[in-house]
Amino acid sequence: MAKTIVVKQIGSPIRRPAKQRQTLIGLGLNKMHKTRELEDTPSVRGMVESIPHLVEIVEERG
Repeated sequence: MAKTIVVKQIGSPIRRPAKQRQTLIGLGLNKMHKTRELEDTPSVRGMVESIPHLVEIVEERG
């Protein structure tokens, strides 16, 4: 079973740089308080760590 993490958007992309908005879209997030279950890979972790003020890791599974 693959390890997964549940990521929740906690911040708005309004008035943020385009790179941060694109990172949210890359994670599959586009609305406040939306959650996604993503595979726990170094690339996903890097995306989450690049915008810690906009997302939070709710749960780690696996």
